[in-house]
Amino acid sequence: MSQRTEQDESWRGKIGKLDQEELDAFLHTGTIARLACLDGDGWPYIVPCWHEWDGSVFWVVAREKSKWAKFLADNERAAITVDEDGTQRKVVAQCRATIVEEPNLGGQWVSVAERMSLRYLGENGPKYLQPTIDKPRWLIRLDPFTMQTWQGVEWAARYH
Repeated sequence: MSQRTEQDESWRGKIGKLDQEELDAFLHTGTIARLACLDGDGWPYIVPCWHEWDGSVFWVVAREKSKWAKFLADNERAAITVDEDGTQRKVVAQCRATIVEEPNLGGQWVSVAERMSLRYLGENGPKYLQPTIDKPRWLIRLDPFTMQTWQGVEWAARYH
């Protein structure tokens, strides 16, 4: 194992776990999540999706015919990851999924979807959402029971 020199290593960024403020700031960016669940045969099923973080739980909105929403309705076990290039911030959480709303029109999912459309698409978000506002959607809450975070270009101490 080579020893580090006194060279400029600022390219590595801040190393270590995200604190609560950093976690909240990162999860409020427009970074796509990957949601994992188990399909009807018990196989992993992973889908990229928009998410909303409220400081303690993740919220996701699924189209009426989304396979993964039905899988979560049948089995609460889920995981979600949000990660990026560059500073390499990442969040990995195992969660319990709760179906807050089955497919409906005009439910609580609308305000969540409106906020997500703005976060992910900017000023064009409403132009994307409005033409499909008449399509039923699910509202799902993901309650993390384990969560790992990391930032920076370095291995965690446990790997050394």
